[in-house]
Amino acid sequence: MKGRAGGERGKTMRHLELYKGELAGAEGLDRAEVIPLHEQAQEPRPPRGTRRAGWLLVACGLTLLPWLYVLAGGLPATATVAHWPVVWVGLDALEALGLIATGLLAARGDRRHALAAAATATLLVVDAWFDVMTAAPGGDLATAVAMALGAELPLAALCGRLALRALSRHA
Repeated sequence: MKGRAGGERGKTMRHLELYKGELAGAEGLDRAEVIPLHEQAQEPRPPRGTRRAGWLLVACGLTLLPWLYVLAGGLPATATVAHWPVVWVGLDALEALGLIATGLLAARGDRRHALAAAATATLLVVDAWFDVMTAAPGGDLATAVAMALGAELPLAALCGRLALRALSRHA
């Protein structure tokens, strides 16, 4: 009924009125009740704690916006990182675990694959971003862009599609 034009909705209601009139005169029925066919389904209101947590997260996100300006002007153009290999190995290990978990859960038909897929898609996009943004000009940058376009972003899109399909199917 949602997408119907006003004329069709009125036509449907007239049919219901006709039936109402017919039923009102029937034996043993004092009144007929017209039940609307197109009521808006309302989402239940989340609990107070959930609402408060949501607004707290919104406030934290808005607080970060001015901090971005401070960071953009205050960070050095280059930096030396003590645990650089650990950072990249850790990120890639999380991606591997995410891909394996998503694949196993999806293959078993477990609905929780949507959660693993969403997290894995996020990790893959972050990896592509950092690979490209931290690559040295020349061959390193070309390799980073090729990996992002050839592997990380397509896998992220696949994981995102799996997550969205699972969530829309069970909503």
